[in-house]
Amino acid sequence: MSIYLQHFALAREPFSIVPDPGFLYPSIYHRQAVAHLKYGLDREGGFILLTGEVGTGKTTLTRTMIKRIPPHVRVAYILNSKLNVADVLASICDELDVELPDASALSLTKQSFTKQCIDALNRDLLANHADGRKTLIVLEEAQNLTPEVLETLRLLSNLETSTHKLLHILLVGQPELLDILAQQELRQLNQRVVSRFHLSPLDKNDLSNYINHRLHRAGAKRAIFDNDCAAVLFRLTGGVPRLINLVCHQSLVAAYSTGAQTVSAKLVKQAASEILSEPKKSVGKKFWLLGIIVALALSAGLISKLAPPELLNKMFPAVAHLDAQEKTLQTVIDPPLTTADIADLDNALEPLFSEPAIEIPVEQQISSQSVAIAPQSNANPFVGLLGLWGTDATDVYSEEELAAVAGLTNLRSEKISTANMASLEQINRPGIVWLSEDTGYLKSYVLEQLGAEQIRLQDRRGSVNISAEDFQQRWNGSYLYLWRPPQSYVSPLSATSIGIENISNPELVDWLQAQLASLDNSNDIIISGGRYTAAIAQQVRRFQQQQGLAVDGILGRETLMRLAQLSGENIPLLREDA
Repeated sequence: MSIYLQHFALAREPFSIVPDPGFLYPSIYHRQAVAHLKYGLDREGGFILLTGEVGTGKTTLTRTMIKRIPPHVRVAYILNSKLNVADVLASICDELDVELPDASALSLTKQSFTKQCIDALNRDLLANHADGRKTLIVLEEAQNLTPEVLETLRLLSNLETSTHKLLHILLVGQPELLDILAQQELRQLNQRVVSRFHLSPLDKNDLSNYINHRLHRAGAKRAIFDNDCAAVLFRLTGGVPRLINLVCHQSLVAAYSTGAQTVSAKLVKQAASEILSEPKKSVGKKFWLLGIIVALALSAGLISKLAPPELLNKMFPAVAHLDAQEKTLQTVIDPPLTTADIADLDNALEPLFSEPAIEIPVEQQISSQSVAIAPQSNANPFVGLLGLWGTDATDVYSEEELAAVAGLTNLRSEKISTANMASLEQINRPGIVWLSEDTGYLKSYVLEQLGAEQIRLQDRRGSVNISAEDFQQRWNGSYLYLWRPPQSYVSPLSATSIGIENISNPELVDWLQAQLASLDNSNDIIISGGRYTAAIAQQVRRFQQQQGLAVDGILGRETLMRLAQLSGENIPLLREDA
């Protein structure tokens, strides 16, 4: 029990970092996350993703959902994600009260433990499905799951009847989980995600309500933090709930140690410097420790016996003059929370847990609000790449989805598996690269800029520069990029093709000749009736030779991309000087 509870008339700690569903503050992000989770759970099986940075409240939200889950849904809650395949299956069976395979039976039948577990789970899921019960598996810290475990989970998601999937799997993890699932070898699992949501930190406007909400839950009858504390807290913590809790807890300790009845912005800054490891002067540390010692002694009634007032005045003037300060300082605080305010917060989640099915228009909520609230810093590489081309998107998580969304604005996606630095310079378009990380996984980045010494990449946290040498050592050689052909382009044109569709395209041929003429006055306009003739192909060969391209006379992707680059079109480039 914290030493400040009695001082502030609190029943329990308001800012514990233990994930307690009773303290969940339903911000707009948390409400949307619950809507996505419920939407995914109401679908006929599949994967559900909940991601967010460390300390944003993923576990609290998950436990809130589990606590209020309808009785017809069974839950297997796996906290430890650093398990092998056998351990994960054993944990799931244990959580669902499924009898584990007998060791002697395994030796007789020579069947693997993994297969026995899956068979046992399948029988159990079929029986529960027949009784109208659903099954949900929740895995925390899912970014730590190995590819083998993820593949096993995908196989579990295959368990089904002729018409229904038997299992829902909720993966809760940090943003790296999205990078892991975006890898080519996990595309099958990624395509089975029926709902996903990225939980953002609190907004600045939410922070004051968040503090008062937790204080009220802890039994506070009045506001304890000054109004200007919220702005300071937001600046210091970025709105991350766990950091807010740590700083607020330390602020209450600091206020108690000085005998203050409210927490000022100054105390918040001092507490944050302790929690967030900011450097402080040694004198300040000594004063802080002495202040706490004096406060503890005061609470035991010892100071008045051990030291006269004159000595206290000299040693601790801040404590000695506290009463005088409180009489002269008029502190502006938030109005006290009312019962109606808390009831509104209490009821915010309740409609989302109706039984047995969802009654709210979740799909509309997801589509209409995602764009409005999703911060660009949390965008995955597919979304980030589209953004460089001026295309806004939020729900793009695979190469197939990227191609589909890009096609809506006449963009095409291309992927090279064996690219090198020279080919990147020739393509000269931003794209997605995969770099090896210390974890052993490949992480996807948007390649924004290509320099001789420095490479600029973009991930969910923003742009970052690394050395070209480091880039080449970590890059696996795959490159996925976008380009925009002329509207009339269908397929490459070649003067030697037999098919008429590959030599006749009047609109494209006219565009080509206009581009070549604008770049080189020596290129005559050839009357060809819209056909890609040998004479036009010769002009293209000359252009290709001048630009260092493969000289084949074919009007294809590389030639069109170079023409677009030289024409001055507003397109993103890796190198402006190329």
